[in-house]
Amino acid sequence: MDTSESTDSSTPPHTEDADEPKPPRSGWRRWAMDTRPLRRPAFRRLWSSTIVTAVGSQLTAVAVPKQIYDITGSSAWVGYASLAGLLPMVVFALWGGAVADTMDRRRLLLITNSGIAVTSLLFWLQAAVRLDSVVVLMVLLAVQQAFFGLNAPARNASIARLVPAGELPAANALGSTVMQTGLVAGPLLAGALIPVIGLPELYLIDAVALCVTVWAVLRLPPLPPLTDAARRRAGVREIAAGFRYISGHKVLLLSFLADIIAMVCGMPRALFPQLAAETYAPYGEGVALGLLFAAIPIGAVVGGLLSGTFSRARRHGWMVIGAVTAWGAAVAGFGLSRSLWIAVAFLAAAGIADMVSMVFRGAILLSAATDDMRGRMQGVFTVVVAGGPRLADVLHGTAGSAFGPRAAVTGGGLLVVALMLALAAAAPALRGYRV
Repeated sequence: MDTSESTDSSTPPHTEDADEPKPPRSGWRRWAMDTRPLRRPAFRRLWSSTIVTAVGSQLTAVAVPKQIYDITGSSAWVGYASLAGLLPMVVFALWGGAVADTMDRRRLLLITNSGIAVTSLLFWLQAAVRLDSVVVLMVLLAVQQAFFGLNAPARNASIARLVPAGELPAANALGSTVMQTGLVAGPLLAGALIPVIGLPELYLIDAVALCVTVWAVLRLPPLPPLTDAARRRAGVREIAAGFRYISGHKVLLLSFLADIIAMVCGMPRALFPQLAAETYAPYGEGVALGLLFAAIPIGAVVGGLLSGTFSRARRHGWMVIGAVTAWGAAVAGFGLSRSLWIAVAFLAAAGIADMVSMVFRGAILLSAATDDMRGRMQGVFTVVVAGGPRLADVLHGTAGSAFGPRAAVTGGGLLVVALMLALAAAAPALRGYRV
């Protein structure tokens, strides 16, 4: 183990002052992704493991609905399976946030990543023996999402212990870019591999990738609580304390509200199939559908690669306000577009705005919360990020049926702009937040 890992875990494993002035970057370096966090060995190991699992997890995300549809021939069952995973994820994300504040986060990551890997092996086993049981698949999915709910808060909360505060936006940009790349590359790779190697092997590849993650986490420094939190039990009282903490810290509450506004009012993915079949049918329904689903993640990846343009900004509150407003404007532009290529361009622009929003909302959560609350803040963050788009699916699907898909998308985007500007006007705590 190198010397950076043997230091006291109460501080990030580095000696550089986070606030010391950096020489200005010139030329293309001003635009390129800020990679300073990768100089920290511990963060580099955590981030490198994400590269592998970002793609591997998407293989399972494609394989499960594909297998359920093959068994039942019903898209409704595919939807039911998604709901079967939502409740365990929500419950265990909230509880996992409390657990992450009361035990060594490295140990929690080892337990949960190992659990996810075992679940992937069970997915492979049931597919390999051709069990063809939807009930088994839904139970395994629920268990997997429960482990994910426990894992995500600890993983995200650990970042602030591995890099200095000045590098949190850059660290979030690096992590978000990898995850968005997985959203693009994973499904494409799954579609190419299924006809060649078959469905069971996708689960096996994911399980092997998770073993790499376990190895990377094993090499992290210990990340125990910095206070006497280890004496507490992670129960309902601790979860409730987390919500009281949010209500008492306006900037944290406002960062969650900004994400809810953007995702619930402005995420139009539920209407992509209808738009592909109607508005963009002349381009080919399959081609249009694929481009619509891929456009936002592709835009987010581009935003991440160019994050050097914004990751060093200090006015984090204004960056969130501007990003969410830009997201709403881009979604409204998408709703007004009759050309598929213009629509894709607007969605890609929305993806860039979403990346900026993710980077600075994540930085606010890590910098504004104390370490003994970061796990619970990340638990709530996980619930908001996962639950918001699902609520948006219901709202946009209903509005699309009532008013037509283009009107629903445009109205949703404009509503995001109006609500975000109103929130900014009423919330000086968000406007004034900076590091």
